[in-house]
Parts: sequence; C-alpha cells; structure tokens
Amino acid sequence: MAESAPWQTPESQCLISRLMLSHQRAFKRPLLNCADPATDLFSSEMAVLAHDNSHDPRLIYANAIALRLWERSWQEMIGMPSRCTAEEEAREQRASALQRAHNQDAFEGYSGVRVSRTGQRFMINNARIWTLWDDKGQNCGQAAAFSSWSWL
Repeated sequence: MAESAPWQTPESQCLISRLMLSHQRAFKRPLLNCADPATDLFSSEMAVLAHDNSHDPRLIYANAIALRLWERSWQEMIGMPSRCTAEEEAREQRASALQRAHNQDAFEGYSGVRVSRTGQRFMINNARIWTLWDDKGQNCGQAAAFSSWSWL
C-alpha cells in the first residue's frame, strides 16, 4: 500500500495494534496472524470496524472489506456515527449487542442486518465484538469483525 494510505499513518498503526492486542485479550486468540498488521488487516478477507467511546460513537477504523460492504471511502466512513451502519429499525438490536460486549468485554456470535450507503441491506453473521483498551488500560472504544455476510 502507498505510504499516504490513511490506514498506514502512525495514528492508524497505533489503533491497529490496539485492535489486535484487545482482540487477543478478549478472545485468547489472535485476530489475524500477520507480518505487517496495517496492510494485512486492511486487506483481510474479514470485515473489521472500530469506533471510539464518545457519547455517539464515531468510526475510527474500517478495512477494505468493510468499506466495500458499506459502499464508502475511508474519508466517508471514518468519523461517521457508527449507528449509521445499521438501518433505524436495527439500531436497538445493534445497541443491545454493543452493550453486552461492553459488559463482558467481548461477545461472539452476533448477527444483524446492516445497510450500505446506497441502501443495500446485508446480514452479518457470527460477528465478534470486543472492547478496545489503550496502553493505560482504559476503555477507548469497541471493534467488530466478521467473515460471513449475505445480501438481502
């Protein structure tokens, strides 16, 4: 990937490290076995997203699969309220799963309907959701990963 790729910035590299370490902590297994985490995670065959822990959480990471599924560029996706990844009717179920993951630090087996920028609906299956921890042990957001989805 080009040096100017947004997922290659020092800030993104730090976030990716946090994603990987937090996943290992939550599930006792690596998110991905790789030599170059930033490039390998971005080009992974599983969708990976993360949001911050603000009052209305904003997306802080989305890899290439996630960008394709939601039909958005990095610039459109990063900073977007993460609730906007789901249709209005599906947001309560999504919020419940995020709360469960928050309470337990991690949750595996989530399925739910999502919607792309153009209104294409898809079902994500068997997603993992986990808490992101910073280097001081503070909760700094949540991440999700899934390898299975189907268009509706």
